[in-house]
Amino acid sequence: MKLFIRVDASTQIGTGHVMRCLALAQAWQDAGDQVIFVVATEAPDLKTRLKSEGMEVIQLPIQGGIAEDAKETAKLARQFNANWVVVDGYHFGAKYQEIIKESELKLLFIDDYGHADHYCADIILNQNISAHEGLYINREPYTQLLLGIDYGLLRREFWQWQGWKRETLTVAQKLLITLGGSDPDNVTLNVIQELHLIELEGLEAVVVIGASNPHYEQLELTIQKLQFPIRLERNVKNMPDLMAWADVAIAAAGSTSWELAFMGLPSVMLILADNQRAIAEKLEAMGVVVNLGWHENVSAVEIASEVAQLVIATGRREKMTRCSQELVDGEGSSRVLSHLKDKFFQLRSVQQNDCQLLWEWSNAPEIRAVSFSSKSILWEDHVQWFKSKLINPNCIFYIAINKNNVPIGQIRYDIENYEAIVSMSIDPNFRNQDYGSSLIKLACKKLFSELDVNRINAYIKPSNQASIRAFSKAGFQSMGITTVQGNQAILLIIDKYKLG
Repeated sequence: MKLFIRVDASTQIGTGHVMRCLALAQAWQDAGDQVIFVVATEAPDLKTRLKSEGMEVIQLPIQGGIAEDAKETAKLARQFNANWVVVDGYHFGAKYQEIIKESELKLLFIDDYGHADHYCADIILNQNISAHEGLYINREPYTQLLLGIDYGLLRREFWQWQGWKRETLTVAQKLLITLGGSDPDNVTLNVIQELHLIELEGLEAVVVIGASNPHYEQLELTIQKLQFPIRLERNVKNMPDLMAWADVAIAAAGSTSWELAFMGLPSVMLILADNQRAIAEKLEAMGVVVNLGWHENVSAVEIASEVAQLVIATGRREKMTRCSQELVDGEGSSRVLSHLKDKFFQLRSVQQNDCQLLWEWSNAPEIRAVSFSSKSILWEDHVQWFKSKLINPNCIFYIAINKNNVPIGQIRYDIENYEAIVSMSIDPNFRNQDYGSSLIKLACKKLFSELDVNRINAYIKPSNQASIRAFSKAGFQSMGITTVQGNQAILLIIDKYKLG
């Protein structure tokens, strides 16, 4: 399966659009599929980064955002047999979407503030905490909305930090400064020139800038002259390590906000662009950041004063860390991916001629290893069991098939008293491709919409971490340990009104 991503980066556009698309691309790639980026701007460092991760990059010799751009993008997507086209950038509007859709392509449109006059994309993704349905009143009836920070796109390097707990020092000692990938107004220079105003012994700082920042040499010379322990990092790939190292950050209120929140790093925020204002204001209202407002209206003395207060405010930083990490769980890329994957398989009812296929799946070594009974299932016993399920009105049994009509897995519900017990497995040939959570979510939605079922229960062996992750990604909540057939089991549940 191929994901076709149309996005640009430059000093004026910034790098945030590319970096969040990279996060989605990595999730797609980890599912075993191919990613192709298409760009119209010159951004050699970013292209090198994408290619180093095994992603193809195509350069368009066309001005970005115009009709010719959309036509050429659609043409290339069809040539590559793209399953989805992803478009991210404020220079892509309603007409651009129309041209992509007229080419009979599936379109995911990544947006921040409802800048287009009309939306005809299959899915609109707005990962911002200020996102709401009112931004997209002018959309097609089929357009699906993925709104809010639950869909925040974090890159692969952050995934290993899930569950990490920050230690809050009595007095903060390490400061991270990150003011966007390009920072065309060079706000970074204004901040670092006045670091001496923060009168705190032992304070040290790291300044991070993006590959498209045009002020690197000036910043480097300035830092060399400062009587302050500070270093400059450019185009880093270890951002979570730096965020874990730091105790406090000075940051722009862009897409980095979700990375800082995920890492629980207390932050003093500056607004560098109009579309960042709602983010900064909402995060401050939730106790996640200190919002200093528009950067041109904030003096160096004010920045230094706020940072100086925060580094000694232990309780305040503890609260900011707690609120931050409750806000962003790091599963956004997986959630978006599950919606994309949902579009490429469908469910049909189990049929009589599925009997042997289900028997073969059930006896696969990896299935038996995680079943409550590890013994091989005899054919005669399976046939008898299968016939009983076919005639049982309280058994809902689906086979998932892909667009080529190839079975990829099964999911079964046994219903009693408005509750269902779910059992699911994936064909060994399609395992580790993120089908599990998508199948669970799709089938649960179907069950809740068609039958009078209020709750679904899943019983899983504690050692079956793959299934636990799949059900958790689909929205199930763990209720602790119970017993099934004399074995320990984790009970995960979801009710009718909690499935996203």
